[in-house]
Amino acid sequence: MARGRAPGFDATREEILAQAARLFANQGYPATSMNQVAEACEVSKPTLYHYVRDKHELLAQICQNHLQHLVDLVDEVSAQGLPPQEHLRGLIHRFVQAYGEAQNEHRVLTEDLKFLDDEHRERMVDVERQVVGRFADAVAAVRPELRGAHLHKPLTMLLFGMINWTFTWLRPDGALTYEAVAPMVADLFFGGLGAVRTEPVEPRPAAQAS
Repeated sequence: MARGRAPGFDATREEILAQAARLFANQGYPATSMNQVAEACEVSKPTLYHYVRDKHELLAQICQNHLQHLVDLVDEVSAQGLPPQEHLRGLIHRFVQAYGEAQNEHRVLTEDLKFLDDEHRERMVDVERQVVGRFADAVAAVRPELRGAHLHKPLTMLLFGMINWTFTWLRPDGALTYEAVAPMVADLFFGGLGAVRTEPVEPRPAAQAS
């Protein structure tokens, strides 16, 4: 019979992933060695390999876990059955706060996803598209005419542009917290959303073959 996992296996693995995310976020994935991860976790390198196969698996698992958390947040907010504006505002609040609580993991997803192999990267990008699609549906529910004008997805990407890179300027030890920023993002987006015009956009002319 195969041996079962030792008590505490999952907790130890989560700690390893957290320490690896911190190192990847601070140093970058290429510059971080498995020796450094083992040292940060206060385990031997052979022990580290008992929990993860290699550095690539660490990166893939960090990205996968973070994305799954975001999917779960979308599901939780959707399950509340809120009116359109409250639903979208709830999504914005939860995501900004989630990014604040998982700054390392979010930075790794944002900056190091490109180091995954094609199969893993495509899988993660597909989940990202699903999350963006759910947000875009929420934007269109607030202003249904945006869907007909094909603007609900571009506006969603502008929204993510506001929140995805917050970690580059919001200091964790500063006076402004992610909890304080969340309603600002929502107010800014809703304040501008109503002013967006939905006139059809003229298609670009096809490029001439040389």
